[in-house]
Amino acid sequence: MTYCDYAPAHPDHAPYHDNDYGFPLESDAALFERLVLEINQAGLSWLTILRKRDEFHHAYDGFDIDVVAAYGAADRTRLLGDAGIIRNRLKVDAAIENARRLQRIRDEYGAFTLWLGAHHPLDREAWRRLFRETFVFTGGEIVNEFLMSTGWLPGAHVASCPVYPRVLDANPPWRWSADQSLASVRGG
Repeated sequence: MTYCDYAPAHPDHAPYHDNDYGFPLESDAALFERLVLEINQAGLSWLTILRKRDEFHHAYDGFDIDVVAAYGAADRTRLLGDAGIIRNRLKVDAAIENARRLQRIRDEYGAFTLWLGAHHPLDREAWRRLFRETFVFTGGEIVNEFLMSTGWLPGAHVASCPVYPRVLDANPPWRWSADQSLASVRGG
């Protein structure tokens, strides 16, 4: 059974499946949020993460990369004590460190989306290697789900899913050719 088979009938999965999953994201905060959520899902169900999504948003200051990158010991302690999110030291530390790494990416490329576009298209294994070299706590499944959920890799929806045409209309990056990828990200 695919996600497209069971998600539409589920009260928590349906909104995510119908409006978020596989649709391209443009803002650094939205991409950072998805990366943090995917990291936190490791070893847990996606349902757990979806139910805590609002709490994550609040706990991580709206996923403002600069704010999270500046977190110190008091913020770590606060996050590890927050029952509304996943209280795992490795995952909390990964969110903070990855925000710092995204600052460097932004300094070099201008935006997380532009960094993704500069490396597109890659196959799944090449994406996994790139993320492993660039970020922390980004194993193969985390990278795969992050890229599918944000439109950089195909596979979020089956072709018979009623949401699939809407995803195609949103022109996800996985549909771009190599020569149009960076221009598409830049809006040109």
